[in-house]
Amino acid sequence: MTHSLQTPSSLPNSAPTASSLTCGELLVQWLEYYGVETVFGIPGVHTVELYRGLPNTDIRHVTPRHEQGAGFMADGYYRASGKVGVCFIITGPGMTNIMTAMAQALADSIPMLVISSVNKVQHTGSGEGHLHELHDQQGMVSKVALMSKTIWQPESLPKVIAEAFALFNGARPGPVHIQLPIDVITADASHVAKPPKLNKLDASLNSQSTNNISTQLQANKPLPHPAQLDLIVEQLKSAKNPVLLYGGGCVDVNHDAQKLAELIDAPTFLTINAKGLLPPAHPLSLGSNQSLDVGRAVISEADLVLAIGTELGETDYDVFFNGGFQINGTLIRIDCDAQQLQRPFRADIALLSDAQMAISGLCTRLENQPLNHQAAPRVAKVKQALIEEMTPNFAGQNALLQLIRDEVKDVIFVGDSTQPVYSGNLGFEALATRRWFNSSTGFGTLGYGLPAAIGAMIGSKAPVVSLIGDGGIQFTITELICAAELDLPLIVLLWNNQGYGEIRRYMEEGGLPLIGVNIKTPNFEPLAAGFGAGYRRITDKQQLLEALKEDIKGKQPIIYEVDEADEFLLEMGKSFTCFS
Repeated sequence: MTHSLQTPSSLPNSAPTASSLTCGELLVQWLEYYGVETVFGIPGVHTVELYRGLPNTDIRHVTPRHEQGAGFMADGYYRASGKVGVCFIITGPGMTNIMTAMAQALADSIPMLVISSVNKVQHTGSGEGHLHELHDQQGMVSKVALMSKTIWQPESLPKVIAEAFALFNGARPGPVHIQLPIDVITADASHVAKPPKLNKLDASLNSQSTNNISTQLQANKPLPHPAQLDLIVEQLKSAKNPVLLYGGGCVDVNHDAQKLAELIDAPTFLTINAKGLLPPAHPLSLGSNQSLDVGRAVISEADLVLAIGTELGETDYDVFFNGGFQINGTLIRIDCDAQQLQRPFRADIALLSDAQMAISGLCTRLENQPLNHQAAPRVAKVKQALIEEMTPNFAGQNALLQLIRDEVKDVIFVGDSTQPVYSGNLGFEALATRRWFNSSTGFGTLGYGLPAAIGAMIGSKAPVVSLIGDGGIQFTITELICAAELDLPLIVLLWNNQGYGEIRRYMEEGGLPLIGVNIKTPNFEPLAAGFGAGYRRITDKQQLLEALKEDIKGKQPIIYEVDEADEFLLEMGKSFTCFS
């Protein structure tokens, strides 16, 4: 895909004249203006001209080894840092490769800007068999994007880029695709509007970072209607047994999230992407246990449920897929997406609003008249019931995660679809938001954990642990060399259950023949060495502690292989304490 039998003189694009500013060069100037700091991409014959202007900006380029890896990196980059990840992707196969990553981002409301080439204007959609040609690339990609647009002439560039960032900042976010025909990328754009110089902005912005400035320049999510806030407060006052549900839309809400829970005095649940909004031991927090029977009972028995920034989706509220999640009381929903306010559960009161502003408005109305629902004793009783239901394997896996969390300051866990992630989604408590996320929610792809962890480490500059299984890592293990190339001390905690262990259990429980799940597992030690990474076989707690102290300060990625049958996990689980 990045190779061609054509000679340089016969490539589809000819180099622009020295005096011109190409559309591709102008594009990267506008990206820098909007605060873009990193681009993930694999140069190809159709995209090389997007790279001409990069050296004249401060934008960093990272080269993954597959376009799907580029998308996952951009996803993890945003989740850890709050900064939009951008991808440069080749026409045709590059776009089909990245679509899985875009679908995962769409499912989890992750902003991602995918900029691709497409065939020349006169050849796009021609069906004449041109290099990388698709029948309808834009139509195909539009199914996994909030928006897919083609820039047919350079004059459209500033407007389309502005529209993309307006979607990221002013609505429920997700991936956006912009494609440029290869002859438009090289077209003269010297007459097209250039981004304003940042030093011409209002003086009050001058001391702020480029990223903060770009955010202030964009559209904002809707503000709450005061009358609706008043109505919600009245409903809360009359409720006897309210429950509060926080979702990933609240990930950047400040301390007001905890304050609101305390003012309402309500049992509070956090979705997987909202972990960290409340401290682990908070007396009102029931963590992310809304799919367990005792957690569900709290919600089903509530006479009022206040759900903020959550889609109330299956992968947070029905992770065992038994259809047992119910809301029987008055449902009040606050979300920045008008459609989501009525699906999959219809709201009795629906407030279209930015989560932070709505929560702040409710806090202001309640701070002089806090409610007393005597929730803490009820929450403590439910917590005890949850602890009593813990299995040894569940406790052991969460003890492993908790040990790493407490040993490595500010660590971020980036997970795939694998057993410790499933256990951690229920039992793990993050110390802050943006420190626990994974692909088992929403789209539920395999192979996410490694490249997304690389993106998270680039975006946050914090220590990162990738949680991935021996089956899942084989989807994207080539990205390990990208981490080595970047000297990232990424820890890859490889959970080895000799194949697709979770699917194997489903088959066994259903009496199905075990076909396709007992796959051959590689020898990861020489494989890691071949990719320029380190390797350790972890077999006891003390060894893990000593390894973490050494490796987190290193300059290479390292695989920690853990066998799910190891006895030391069960031993660690004996001292595990939930909600701590």
